[in-house]
Amino acid sequence: MKALNEPLILMLVGIALLALTAIHPHDYPTWWMETAPIFIALPILIATFKSYRLTPITYRLLFLHAVILMVGGHYTYAEVPLGYWMQDWFDFTRNNYDKIGHLAQGFIPALLFRELLLRSSPLKQGKLLFTLVTASCLAVSALYELIEWGAAEAMGAGADAFLGTQGYAWDTQSDMLMALIGAMVGQVVLGKVQNRQIAQRFLD
Repeated sequence: MKALNEPLILMLVGIALLALTAIHPHDYPTWWMETAPIFIALPILIATFKSYRLTPITYRLLFLHAVILMVGGHYTYAEVPLGYWMQDWFDFTRNNYDKIGHLAQGFIPALLFRELLLRSSPLKQGKLLFTLVTASCLAVSALYELIEWGAAEAMGAGADAFLGTQGYAWDTQSDMLMALIGAMVGQVVLGKVQNRQIAQRFLD
């Protein structure tokens, strides 16, 4: 019962937080663009819950990713208070909250892709799985950067809050590097935990 209730609780808390971050955000176009992945993913997760229930670790990570997106959407990534605190603590030259977002963009999808491949393909644990999961996360990161490029071309200066580059010339490359690091670290740190939960999932 507890395992069944946890995703529901995460969903309800997530929806409440989403509504909260929609109250007086920095600007609504940025909020909508930053939180758009939530509006895409949530219906899919709801529709597939009974037929393809994911492991607890994956649901928890997806919730965390949603929170990161919500906070970035509310303040814009260049103005999140946590980023300013980090800037003071570590003497950064910019607000680096966006790098947390891109690290999560690799770390969290890596566990999702890993679970999907282990459960729905002939792939087993090993170097090929690790490589394909990492490549998939890099593909997602590259797609996101292309979306940012499209927004910049379409909106001009109006896309500055969404892009959050803060004048950093290597922002795109460093974003993808963070996603790459996140994808590899996620698999190494949480792979065994996920393996146990997948095994338990088929025993239930």
